[in-house]
Formats: sequence, C-alpha cells, structure tokens
Amino acid sequence: MAGVAWTESTVDFPGCKLHLSRAGSGRPVLVLHHDIGTPDRLPFYDALAAKYDVLVPHHPGYGRSERPEWMRSVRDIAVVYRGLLGDLGVEKAALIGLGFGGWIAAEMASMAPRDLSALVLVGAMGVKPPEGDILDQAIVGYIDYARAGFNDPKAFERVYGAEPSNDQLVAWDICREMSFRIAWKPYMYSQTLPHLLGAVRAPALLVWGEDDRVVPPSAGRLYAKALPNAKLSTIAACGHCVEMEKPDELAALVTGFLG
Repeated sequence: MAGVAWTESTVDFPGCKLHLSRAGSGRPVLVLHHDIGTPDRLPFYDALAAKYDVLVPHHPGYGRSERPEWMRSVRDIAVVYRGLLGDLGVEKAALIGLGFGGWIAAEMASMAPRDLSALVLVGAMGVKPPEGDILDQAIVGYIDYARAGFNDPKAFERVYGAEPSNDQLVAWDICREMSFRIAWKPYMYSQTLPHLLGAVRAPALLVWGEDDRVVPPSAGRLYAKALPNAKLSTIAACGHCVEMEKPDELAALVTGFLG
C-alpha cells in the first residue's frame, strides 16, 4: 500500500533479542504471526498500518529474532511480549493473533485481562478442539504444512511462489524446531488456558476460515464460549492463513471491529 513506511529494529530484551517491524500511527496494535513465521510485508499489515500504530515482532526463536536457549513454553513468549510492550511504553494495545500467534495473544490476555483494548484471534491454536485435531506438522513436510494453511493453491503461490526458495525452507525448518521445543506436549494447546480466559473483559473477535485444515473451527467455538465478550466470524473459501489468503476481507473485519 502506498504511503506505508515500515521501520525495522532489533530490540534488546532481558533473555533475548527481538526483531521488530513497525509502521503507522494512532491506536497501538500488536500482530503475532503463525508458527511458519511471516513474510516481511503483507497487504494485511499495510492495511492495518494505514489506520493504526502496528507492531509486528518475530517471535523468539523464529525468523530474525534470537533463539533463547532457556525458553520452554508458549507462555514464556507471552511474558516476553508483555515486557516488550512495557519497555516500549505501549499501553492498552489491541492484540491480533494469527494461528500460533493467537495462542500467544490469548495467553497475554489471560495474564493481564484488563490491560488490552481488544483481542482478535484468527484460526487460533492454544485450546484442544472439541471436534477434530490440530494438524501435526511432524508428520508432513515443510512445504506440505505451509500449503495446508491455504484453501486456494494460487493464494499460496502468490505469497511463497510455486517452488519456495531454499532460504524459505530453512526458515520453516527453524520455525518447526522452535515449535517442537515449546509446544510439543501437549501439541499446540494448553490444558489450562480455557479456564483462565473468563477474566478477560476486552471485546474479542474470533475469525476462522471455513476451510481451515490446520485448526478445526470447533476450536473457535470453544474460544467463543470461554471468552465473556466474544463474537465468531467465518470467511468462506478460505483456509488457515486468512491474512494471506483473504487479506482484504480480514482487514475489513478487523478495522470494523477495532473502530
């Protein structure tokens, strides 16, 4: 999107160094990416930055952020991000969590339930789906797992190309290794998180692609039941990576929700 200027920085945080992209102005919005990492630039990010102060960090151990050898849980990442927002002087941020990032966002909300303005979870991991299972990336190849996030193969190719580069394969390998380190047992969900979400008072928007093959839509219904002030929306003909497959539709939903 023309006119959106992004800055890149490395933020020193006790225990790790984080890569951070930031753009826009106004209400602060923290966007937390998938377990396959994130491209540096996405139309969805640009659409948000046209209206808000958008922060997109790389999770510890993913992308261009340092891997802390001590880190062993998703909740550890949530604590780091809570500290990061404090160090940056960001108050009452809206949290947008994409897939695995949705789990982190939900953990952050449960830690300080009154210290956020809004919560958006898109195809979020973090809870055990009542029906179906979260796709186990240990039993598929890197490319197959990434492809499973899209309903339309052409949408995958728009982002990653028909044949992803060797650098991209290496990046996915690094992401996978970190995911196994912090989210293996139980795989990609917390047994306690559903019981901790009842204190969250901020309004929550839950968005699922109708054809999500990574996180069953039943997980969205569970989140909607656990969060006191939540609504669930679905996007037709869309898979798990909603922000990449249907960026305009997701941006419209999110900006309409955040105001």
